[in-house]
Formats: sequence, C-alpha cells, structure tokens
Amino acid sequence: MKKTIATDAAPKAVGPYSQAVAFGNLLFCAGQIPLDPVSGEIVGADVAAQAERVCENIRGVLAANGMTFSDVVKTTVFLTTMDDFAAMNAVYARYFTEPFPARSTVAVAGLPRGARVEIEVTAAK
Repeated sequence: MKKTIATDAAPKAVGPYSQAVAFGNLLFCAGQIPLDPVSGEIVGADVAAQAERVCENIRGVLAANGMTFSDVVKTTVFLTTMDDFAAMNAVYARYFTEPFPARSTVAVAGLPRGARVEIEVTAAK
C-alpha cells in the first residue's frame, strides 16, 4: 500500500508532489534542494554548504519513515556544473558510507530557485 511521507524536518512540497512515498519496504524521496525547512529560503552560497542542507533535508525525510542513510540504495545527484563535483562529493561522503548506494550524477541546465545541487534517494528497509 502506498503511503505519503511528510515531515517538518524538510521543506514542504511546493507543488503537486510528496516529500516521499513509502511503498512496502521502499521509500522514494523527492529531490531535495538546499531549502531551509523553516524559512523556505535557499541556504548556502557554495555547493558544499548547499549539499550539507540537502543531506540534512534527506535525513529528515528518511527519519519520518524510520530510516537512516544506511537504508539508501540509490541516489541521483543533479549539479548545475560538474565543476562542483568534488566539493559536493566531499559532503556526500560524510553522509553516505559503505556499503555505498548506487549513484548517478548528472549536470543540468538549471535547478529550482537557483540551487546548485539537488539529490533524490530511494531507500529500502
């Protein structure tokens, strides 16, 4: 059965989507950008600070379903420039540990609200 996940520990959905959807033992998280959950504003001028906020938002969504980063099996990282890859990766490595989830990283022309990074995850318990 499909269940919508919503938490104040991550930014509210600002359109016709859910923060995450649980289905059985799987959790499909919407992409998180570096929005502060309280103010709704973008946090951080550089990609490292933005990636930190993104990962904290992901932590909140995972926790709302009784999960942690160790339950994540797949991530997709969107960057507005691959020049930010190393800085994003350094932050990413503090949150996602071995055994690492599968990951795709792609450069995109733009992200919502001018963000430099967005990360979506799929987790399994």
